[in-house]
Amino acid sequence: MDKTSFEGWLESVSTTFLSLNDQQRNQCLDHLISLSGAVQLRHLSNGLETLLKRDFLRLLPLELAFYLLRWLDPQSLLTCCLVCKQWNKVINSCTEVWQSVCQELGWKIDESIQDASHWKVVYLKARLRMTQLKDQEAFETSSLIGHSARVYALYYKDGLLCTVFSVDYNDELDLLVSGSADFSVKVWSLSAGSCLNTMTGHTEWVTKVILQKSEVESVVHSPGDYILLSADKYEIKVWPLGREINCKCLKTLSVSEDRSISLQPRLQFDGRYIVCSSDLGVYQWDFASFEILRVIKLQDPANLSLLSFGKVFALLFDNHFLYVMDLRTEVISGRWPLPPYRKSKRGSSFLAGVTSWLNGLDGGNDSGLVFATSMPDHSIHLVLWKENG
Repeated sequence: MDKTSFEGWLESVSTTFLSLNDQQRNQCLDHLISLSGAVQLRHLSNGLETLLKRDFLRLLPLELAFYLLRWLDPQSLLTCCLVCKQWNKVINSCTEVWQSVCQELGWKIDESIQDASHWKVVYLKARLRMTQLKDQEAFETSSLIGHSARVYALYYKDGLLCTVFSVDYNDELDLLVSGSADFSVKVWSLSAGSCLNTMTGHTEWVTKVILQKSEVESVVHSPGDYILLSADKYEIKVWPLGREINCKCLKTLSVSEDRSISLQPRLQFDGRYIVCSSDLGVYQWDFASFEILRVIKLQDPANLSLLSFGKVFALLFDNHFLYVMDLRTEVISGRWPLPPYRKSKRGSSFLAGVTSWLNGLDGGNDSGLVFATSMPDHSIHLVLWKENG
């Protein structure tokens, strides 16, 4: 067949082929392959390899390649790094991809660091740490022995573990605040050792006091104002930090007007949000409006208590385990067994240690004390971060 006749025949066959459905096309190809010899099959193999195994990372502009890589899950990214040196080089140069997968694990991101290899290493460390949390391998235990009688309360600040009862202080203001079983809150001068003010209004033991600077504005306070919070079994009271005798409470918060729901003595305040656990779950209030923003329902709220609350994680515990909850999903990420301890009704015989990691792990804040509680043998049981392998 001459060239002109062949081209005409090929055009006719192509037109007919395009008019067929997919099944008919496949049958045609199967028939042609069965009629082909070694030369044709080799040609077909080489052509298919070129068509089906195109290296899109080489062919696409880097911006498009990076965009496509962001749709892959972390494990697929690591697998792609093993394909060839070129793929490994491209993937390891995509900073946003590795920063994104680190954020998904609750890792804090420093935008000033634009080294992709750094964030890949951080991701591998983050994945290992989260796996350790899940497999109960992230922490280790220790004990402090020395007391000859029961330790009623623990306090931890700036790396120092002390035994105290319901106090907070501020060196800049030269003030210490305390709550008592006499239903009162007192403000003391640290340097003079004298009582400056007494707040009354609680009808139960004051189990928690917090002295903190407000970061938001409302009708009763401005940003930068120091605020005193005190909590009893049913109420949280917000006080101005003034020197007026018997000053008035700015606001009283509760989860039930008829006092049918008790608050647990676990109160947190960061200047923006108030967080407290109760018999129903964990409540979060907006400090600007004093409205309830969030209620985290716990499976066993009567026994499961809040230890500390961050932006990414929360630390909870019951009579048997210490739990890490991912606040983005409200799912328990891991747990750690606890020995039988004496759970104080005043809620002051246990505490969280370093809590910065609850706002997001950064590769450097997963160290030091996690949890401490007093034991029946008068020792103090410690849960510490295990060195990340």
